[in-house]
Amino acid sequence: MIQDRPYEGAELDLFATAHNWKNYWSEKIRPHLGASVLEVGAGLGANTNFLLGAEQTNWLCLEPDSSLTAQIPTTLAAQPRRDIVQTVTGTLVNLPPNQTFDTILYIDVLEHIEHDHEEMVAALSHAKPGGKVIVLSPAHPSLFTAFDRAIGHFRRYTKKTLRDCTPPGSRLIELYALDSVGLMASVANKLFLHQSMPTLKQVHFWDRCLVPVSRLTDPLIGFSLGKSVIGIWQKT
Repeated sequence: MIQDRPYEGAELDLFATAHNWKNYWSEKIRPHLGASVLEVGAGLGANTNFLLGAEQTNWLCLEPDSSLTAQIPTTLAAQPRRDIVQTVTGTLVNLPPNQTFDTILYIDVLEHIEHDHEEMVAALSHAKPGGKVIVLSPAHPSLFTAFDRAIGHFRRYTKKTLRDCTPPGSRLIELYALDSVGLMASVANKLFLHQSMPTLKQVHFWDRCLVPVSRLTDPLIGFSLGKSVIGIWQKT
């Protein structure tokens, strides 16, 4: 039975405008996408729009909030490959046990799931042999703020705690940080602003001014420090 779970956050429309950021991390992730993709916690479909390419043959957006699922077709209205996208309201337990994919995505989603280790085990069960599970999440538990609480985060990750989520039967093939300059903005918010939600002006400043600089600085420091962390696992 599918149980509708309304999303408690209010930031999806706000961060949908962060095009530089979405272009940045999607360029890192896109080479790992296979022909069939499961996007867990797809939200409005804003990330789908940036990732979906000619290499994909089917894409499933899985979203527990039916009001968000209903908006995905509108978000993808100008996406040339929108016809291969399907939407399902629910979580992994609502998928047939034998339904498998080349790639399973958690884009700013795993931190919303209380039992993240169990979720990763379940995700791997839906990966084909050699398939990949990709996680992008906010980093640095010390930066957990009222904003995190407001949008339903259970945690922020370090490289170690994300590595600890490695499910049996997989190997971690990539683990790195992104957005070293944006990290400074997060530190400033933690120390001085104490905001539960950034303004549109602040999001645009970060996206248009800070993210382009991070593109330059991240490689210089070996992707060792950043506002977000990416982990990529392969089913063995």
